[in-house]
Amino acid sequence: MSRLLPIAALLLSVTSLVAQAGEVKVYRGNDTVDPGEVARILGPVKMRTLRLLDDGPAGSVATSAAAAVVAVEASRPSALSLPVPFAFDSADIMPSARPQLDAIAAGIRMLPATQRVLIEGHTDAVGSDLYNESLSQRRAQSVRRYLVTMHGIDAGRLEAVGLGETSPLPGRGPLAGENRRVQFRGE
Repeated sequence: MSRLLPIAALLLSVTSLVAQAGEVKVYRGNDTVDPGEVARILGPVKMRTLRLLDDGPAGSVATSAAAAVVAVEASRPSALSLPVPFAFDSADIMPSARPQLDAIAAGIRMLPATQRVLIEGHTDAVGSDLYNESLSQRRAQSVRRYLVTMHGIDAGRLEAVGLGETSPLPGRGPLAGENRRVQFRGE
């Protein structure tokens, strides 16, 4: 029994790290956003229970089964990213962004009423750090306002934050245009 406690603690810590460190589903400008996929990505992580076996080779089977569950959860994106077009040097959402934002709203409405969503504004590295942080905050707030006013999503469920140029997409340089995006995460 005493060997089970460290294994259970390890599984809990690994599973919580997996929930935070999953990959980002990146949509392009013309991609169709599926509201069901939005709900799966932003929704709560469904945990499976495992019965850990105490002794012998069966214990190694339980550990490998737990590793398989963690691997499945690791493959689930933890966030989704949209290239929301804004008017130059502003937070005015261009009309071409509406279909993707409307699908995001439909996905958020599929979530439990208590599920919160973080809206992150991101920029590339063109311009000063301070300017990019401010612009990304205004753009995240603009997307939040759109979801609240156009789709009736409870404002208390949505938090907007501007991250500026601090978090480029993996594999992209800091000046890459793909870094100009709005990212959504379930909380």
